Amino acid sequence: MRNGLSEELNRQGNEHFSRGHYTEAYLCYAKALECDRLTGDRRALVATLGNLGNICAVSGRRETAQAYYQEVLELQKILGDERGIGTTLANLGNLRADAGEWDRARAYYLEALDIMTRTHDEAGKAVLFSDLGLVAKETGQFEDAIRYYEQSLVLMRRLGNQGGVADAWRMMGRTYLAQKRYDEAIACCQTSQAVAERAGDELRIGGARYVLAQCYEELGRLQEAADLLEQVVRMDRKHRLPKLEENETRLATIRARLAGEVRSHSEPQEISR
Repeated sequence: MRNGLSEELNRQGNEHFSRGHYTEAYLCYAKALECDRLTGDRRALVATLGNLGNICAVSGRRETAQAYYQEVLELQKILGDERGIGTTLANLGNLRADAGEWDRARAYYLEALDIMTRTHDEAGKAVLFSDLGLVAKETGQFEDAIRYYEQSLVLMRRLGNQGGVADAWRMMGRTYLAQKRYDEAIACCQTSQAVAERAGDELRIGGARYVLAQCYEELGRLQEAADLLEQVVRMDRKHRLPKLEENETRLATIRARLAGEVRSHSEPQEISR
């Protein structure tokens, strides 16, 4: 009876989570955890503790999430769940990456990669290569980053994961942008946008346009940057995304620069005598 209740509470929590209702999700998972502690069902505990770790991670409570993931890891070792261990190590790496602790994140990711390779977890590796690419990019190891993203791209294509394909192209674009290699960055982002458009994935279309806008802004192609950023802001408003205010400010700045350019071109030039 309690196991059934735990399952139902986790299901309800997952529904709240998918809608972004994190407080309600947390309450469901916490009640499920009470049931699991009473029954001592280790596999149920792994599922519930993992959900609690995930909800704390997205809510910015990294240390609490770390504690939940560590408990999950110990249980998975007892159960001999190697594939699960790989996933949990990757989650621990994500926490450290979110905190900007790149060396610790890399250590978790590489340990997870060893396990995922051994267990033939291709889907897990596809995401993990992208995670390793981010660490390499953020630590200035740009060529390593591109290699990791290319490995992610190969696996995402093999798995038919079009969202993952679009992400890999976008992240390569961001890496080239960080190096001021604008032609490569624009080409990657346009490919990402095209893949996302074919899949009808509005959020990923916006993600590609966001990076493209930055490319054009840095190149001084302000009208193209503004046009793209207007589309991004419309999407931010529609989905109530957290970067709305930041992107509105950025768009206003570009428009002001454009207006300044127009004024400077329209002002009469002083006639030389």
